[in-house]
Amino acid sequence: MTEQQPVRVAFVGVGGMGQCAHLRNYAALPECEVVAIAELRRDTAAKVAAKYDVPAVYDDIHKMIAETRPDALVCSQPFQRHAVLLPELLPHGKPIFIEKPLIASLEAGEQLLKTIEASDTWVMVGYHKRSDPATMYAHEAIQRFRESGEIGALRYVRLLMPAGDWIAGGFWDYVDAGDPREPLEMEPAPTDMDADGHAEYTSFVNYYIHQVNLLRHLLGEPYEVAYADPSGVLLAVRSSSGVAATIEMSPYQTTIDWQESALVAFEHGYVKLELPAPVAVNRPGRVEILRDTGADVTPEVVSPHLPWVHAMRRQAENFIAAVRGERPPTCDAREALEDLRTARAYLRLWKNV
Repeated sequence: MTEQQPVRVAFVGVGGMGQCAHLRNYAALPECEVVAIAELRRDTAAKVAAKYDVPAVYDDIHKMIAETRPDALVCSQPFQRHAVLLPELLPHGKPIFIEKPLIASLEAGEQLLKTIEASDTWVMVGYHKRSDPATMYAHEAIQRFRESGEIGALRYVRLLMPAGDWIAGGFWDYVDAGDPREPLEMEPAPTDMDADGHAEYTSFVNYYIHQVNLLRHLLGEPYEVAYADPSGVLLAVRSSSGVAATIEMSPYQTTIDWQESALVAFEHGYVKLELPAPVAVNRPGRVEILRDTGADVTPEVVSPHLPWVHAMRRQAENFIAAVRGERPPTCDAREALEDLRTARAYLRLWKNV
């Protein structure tokens, strides 16, 4: 594969997220060629392949890989499937993209990480918020301010994530031929919690693991859970350098809006980040930066105009670039395991599970 040749990608599953968050975007990239789909729903697979001009459809993953010889795999599956599916795919030696989180439990995640790191390839975990143009701009600004000290020391980070309309009409062109879904083997329940505790854990991981990951990304360093509000609204942490941070989880909810935000506060200014609904198309987030250093310097607020590119599209570009070796994956398996450690620590404090 030369720099001029498109990266040959095969899809493992084309459900709702597989199509509308991923295939739609990969199929539109000139640097990518979607060469095959593996999907157990044969009628749906045929219609999806026809829509996106994918030349081959399979119901056997290993046959698909052997015959089409893709450069990489996009595996959009329920995260409870990763413990079963990834050990089957890793021996093929192809870079793999999966949705967040890495896996359903910390116990299984530690074993899966060993399997990944013993293989001849790598896994990128789909924390798409890192690929939003606004997050990328904000992250660079935060790093610059921390290194320069121009607006003082980092003091506090606050993430707010109310429940809302996360789809934002983004499934408008989803294809489903109505063929039945076969039951799939899932990760076994962990041994360190009962059924009720596991349900609480899975719910938290499914909904808020994005914020757990984004918080570390914006801080630029590890953190530990310090407090879990009994109501389930507030998670407070302390970073390795002593910065306080919080995640506010649905203190209110919206029906036809998405109001996710982050505040990264320095002594003499801030970086604010507002993110669109996860499946919204052609909508980047918004960034606002305040500098107010005093000393006869006029305070200023800057809000850059960002390209009309949504996070899922940019994430696809980032995965293709990682396959080419142009940059590392935006989040690898080792870092993604830290999210599960945070989730497990939070559940211990919150529910004594």
